[in-house]
Amino acid sequence: MHVTKRSFMRLGKLIHAQTTRHDCKRTNKMSHSCIHWFRKGLRLRDNPALIAALRDCKELYPVFVLDPLIHNKTIGLNRWRFLIGSLIDLDCSLKKLNSRLFVVRGKPEDALPPLFKKWKVTKLTYEYDTEPYSLRRDETVTKLAKEHNVEVVYKVSHTLFDINRIIQSNDGKPPLTYNRMQAIVSSLSPPKKPIPAPTVDDMKNTSSPLSKDDEEKYGIPTLDELGHDITSISEELFPGGEEEALRRLDEHMKKTQWVCNFEKPQTSPNSLMPSTTVLSPYVAFGCLSARTFWWRLTEVYKGKKHSSPPVSLHGQLLWREFFYTASLGIPNFNQMKDNTVCTQVDWDTNPQFLKAWREGQTGFPFIDAIMTQLRTEGWIHHLARHAVACFLTRGDLWISWEEGQKVFEELLLDGDWALNAGNWQWLSANKNGDYIKKYLPLLKKFPPQYIYEPWKAPSSVQKAAGCIIGKDYPKPIVEHEVVRKKNIQRMKLAYAKRSEDKPETPSKKQGVKRKYPSVVDMLCKKAKLK
Repeated sequence: MHVTKRSFMRLGKLIHAQTTRHDCKRTNKMSHSCIHWFRKGLRLRDNPALIAALRDCKELYPVFVLDPLIHNKTIGLNRWRFLIGSLIDLDCSLKKLNSRLFVVRGKPEDALPPLFKKWKVTKLTYEYDTEPYSLRRDETVTKLAKEHNVEVVYKVSHTLFDINRIIQSNDGKPPLTYNRMQAIVSSLSPPKKPIPAPTVDDMKNTSSPLSKDDEEKYGIPTLDELGHDITSISEELFPGGEEEALRRLDEHMKKTQWVCNFEKPQTSPNSLMPSTTVLSPYVAFGCLSARTFWWRLTEVYKGKKHSSPPVSLHGQLLWREFFYTASLGIPNFNQMKDNTVCTQVDWDTNPQFLKAWREGQTGFPFIDAIMTQLRTEGWIHHLARHAVACFLTRGDLWISWEEGQKVFEELLLDGDWALNAGNWQWLSANKNGDYIKKYLPLLKKFPPQYIYEPWKAPSSVQKAAGCIIGKDYPKPIVEHEVVRKKNIQRMKLAYAKRSEDKPETPSKKQGVKRKYPSVVDMLCKKAKLK
């Protein structure tokens, strides 16, 4: 084909135009200014929303919002300390990537739009959250983002699976038994494998514009600045942060035999050192992803005989998934009223009893020791949680589990909305006076036969122990045997009314015995006492 000079020039112009358009597209592709909004996922590893933020990103602004509707109402001192430690750790990790954490204060719907304008933001990323408040908040923020022409991207990584997919796989309803949950999960692909943390190379085309006054404007607050009195704060046994989470995970995964033999019911609620992993606070705050934990366990289990769900460590992660699914699929999951799976009980209102329980002043040493540990350390064994829950509700004080739920939400480091609402049930504990003596030193000189019931000790024994019951340590606020019998009858009446109001379940009609408790059992069957 003969090509004239003119046609060659036209061809050159066409090639130049196409190349220019391609370059423009490439330039536009790298033009995002992105806010990655940290909420629960306070980590760099296995954070797909953060990786999505870096895609085609010119400027990155990692943001954490101190939301008064979450943090001012529900967080006690120990939880604040854990959160602040986690934010400091996250900020340090980001600085190694030549970025930083921008902490802003206020409701997200008020705090984020001004930043959209200030930083000329075109993309917002975050980790999906299934709590009712979070869903409402995110819907509001998404609408505001679209009004500012900001693209919104979210990723699922706080749970093992996409909870919505589990519900869809169960005909649009949350599974109400652990067995059913296992059946659904086994039909799905395994949890996605965790993804690596971003590196300096991942950030080479991305910057986080910084200025001298950023620390003053967006610095991480101290406990003092937040108005907390730290003069009497206890030793921090569980420091917050991703680095500490991974260190603890590595430490436990080295104990291969312990991991393989782990059966949660066999662990001790009153050992002086935790008999479980105590990784739950790190998973709750997202310093450690559930998927990372799951796959590290899978590596340890590989080729070895090991325990199985529901009692194994894999089983504990599936229980977490179970309650997250129930909490998303059951309206009003965290309350008794208008909760379709919850028995309606005529609980008493007794502020004095509630206060005594919360402050560890009930006169029952095991209960008081547990509540003292909770207030001072922010963590208690799951069987200890069940013991104090039983005492507060069906066992002795006949106070609604909703009141106890609020206290746990405030004081527990791993106070997780879905799990807290789902786990208010009772189990017993064995007797070991060392635990009580550690958290209630007033009673440390009591002989073992009186350590759980010091009010039964003769006055001579009390004097010798240096603790007079009713003076130095309170008398029991109720007579256990009396209220126990009364409460059994009251709960029977509640169940009788439930039976009148609702038809029998298919399992009851067919006489099928369920191997594992349903959500109804877990939440509401509080009358069954030993």
